[in-house]
This record gives sequence, C-alpha cells and structure tokens, in this order.
Amino acid sequence: MQYRALGRTGIKVSPYCLGAMMFGALGNPDHDDCTRIVHTALDAGINFIDTADVYGRGESEEILAKALKGRRDHVVLATKAHLAMGDDPNQQGGSRRWITRAVEDSLRRLDTDYIDLYQMHRPDPETDVEETLSTLTDLMRAGKIRAIGSSTTPAAEIVEAQWVADRRGLQRFRTEQPPYSILDRGIERDVLPVCEQYGMGALVWSPLAQGMLTGRYRRGVAPDSHRARFGFRHLSDERRLDAVEQLVPLADEAGIRMSHLAVAFAIAHPGVTSAIIGPRTMDHVQDLLEGIGTTLGDEVLDRIDTIVAPGTGVGALDMAYNPPALTETARRRRPATTRNAA
Repeated sequence: MQYRALGRTGIKVSPYCLGAMMFGALGNPDHDDCTRIVHTALDAGINFIDTADVYGRGESEEILAKALKGRRDHVVLATKAHLAMGDDPNQQGGSRRWITRAVEDSLRRLDTDYIDLYQMHRPDPETDVEETLSTLTDLMRAGKIRAIGSSTTPAAEIVEAQWVADRRGLQRFRTEQPPYSILDRGIERDVLPVCEQYGMGALVWSPLAQGMLTGRYRRGVAPDSHRARFGFRHLSDERRLDAVEQLVPLADEAGIRMSHLAVAFAIAHPGVTSAIIGPRTMDHVQDLLEGIGTTLGDEVLDRIDTIVAPGTGVGALDMAYNPPALTETARRRRPATTRNAA
C-alpha cells in the first residue's frame, strides 16, 4: 500500500478509505460480519476509516468501537456531525451547542479518547462559520479531535472558511469530503483546485456512483434490491445509464473490472487523497480490495474524458448537496412585482 499525505496535517493515509455507512441497520445489521469486513480491510493495508454519527443513529460508530479493539492506535479514524440526530431542532447543525454535544457522543460510541478527523457533514447556512470553527478549535485544544474537515461544501464556502480561520486565528478545515466519480466530475472545475490551493486533503465519497459503476446497473437489468428500496432516482437516470453502457466495454477492453476502473479513476486525480469505499458485505470488500494497485493509462483516461467530460457530470446523485441559492425558490426569482410582464 502506498500511503499519501492527508493535506498538510502530517498524517499519512491509504488511498482507499473504508466507509462505514453500511454498517448497521441501514445496510448490514450483523455486527460480527461488519467487524470481519473492518479486519479484512486493515489486514490489506487500509489505515483510514470514515463514518458519521447519523449512520444508523450511532450504530455504525458502535460497531467500529468493537472492530477496532486493540487496533485503534494504528487507524486514522474520521467521523462527522451535522445531520439530524433526533426530533429536537437543536440536535443538528454547526452550532457550538450541538457540536460540543455531538463530539462527546461520538467519543463515547467509538470508545476512544480522540478522533483523528472530525468533519462537518454538510454546510450549515444558519450558523456563522466562525462559530463552527471556534468550537472545533476549542475541541482541538482540548485534545478531543486532531484535525477538522468539511464535506460537500461549495468552493466559495471553502474559501470563506479559510479566510475566516486566518483572520480570527482559528484552526482551519484541513480536508474536504465531496462526491466524485466518473459520472460526477463537477468538483474538478473548482472544489479540487481550491483544495489543492489551500493544501487540503480530499477524501471523495461514492466513487462507484452509488453502485452504478459496478456494472450491475444496466439497461434491462433489474436494480439491486438493496439500493432499489431507497427509491434513488439516479439509478434509473437514462443519461447515467448511457454513460455506463459506454464504460462497460471500455473496462472489458482494458481487462479491468468496472469497480476497479471506477476507484482507480477517482484516486488518479492529483487533488484526491483517498476514495471512500463503502462495502456492505464481505464479497463487496474483497472485490474492491482486489483492485488495490490498479492504475489507468492515459489512453483509458482519455477515453473516459470523451464519455464524461472533465468538470462535468451526468445527472446527479439524489443525496448530493444543493445550497439554499438553488433549493429556495425565492432566492432564484425576483418578486413578480419587479419583473416585466411578458
């Protein structure tokens, strides 16, 4: 395993990061099987694990606590907070009130004294980023977290957070966790260049485009029952299926499994530190681990560029983050009284 620098934190991590979203009721409820998956990944040289408090409402973190017994000090452990952890409106977001509570809860569930990388799962438009960074800075000084990061954050907001940290003498986000795959290349346009400019590590999620780049989602093929039960629209997006139909023969000609092609593509970008793989079963993790060391030549990468152009995307993941400027109608349209009648 060739380890990479996690931005300028001084931490070295594997280019494959084990994602634990599927551990627990959301994916694999067998805790012992999840533990075996973790151990298989660690034995293969992976030293980077990512989870979040919201995954199974804490169940994923609890599973990792069991799986990492005796091995915790050799793992770079990352978790996240922001998404709702209860019906109380204050059990979410980036406020000092919530982050302070969320960190303590994650430490308890993970059965650890510290978190290597603590990330804000989504931007919080209702909280001043200075409030969030100030709280995270205090938690770092207390020794509870080692480094901080953001996730699915637009490039302009990444820059703003860097400026605020610099002006206020606060710890700054050292990593960003955006979605990235052959089908979702938008971050190449601005997010990854901004991360490189500020020396931030990038651990990208969904390099398999929620399973579409495994080759199991094809025209005329019934969708995987586990994924289908979530009702994801992107799994039946005709534009994405068109791209998959072009990628399958490309992988065949290159003699590379589709899943290996997809992950190798993600970690080939110089701005990407690690790609998060989120296996649900032992078969999944073994398949992905067999792809470690796969590299793509310029000819293959050039052909991928003709299928999905750099800096663009084909459709979008249902769970992708859209800022209020897009989701709130009032922020996209002037009041009718100020518009010319047409």
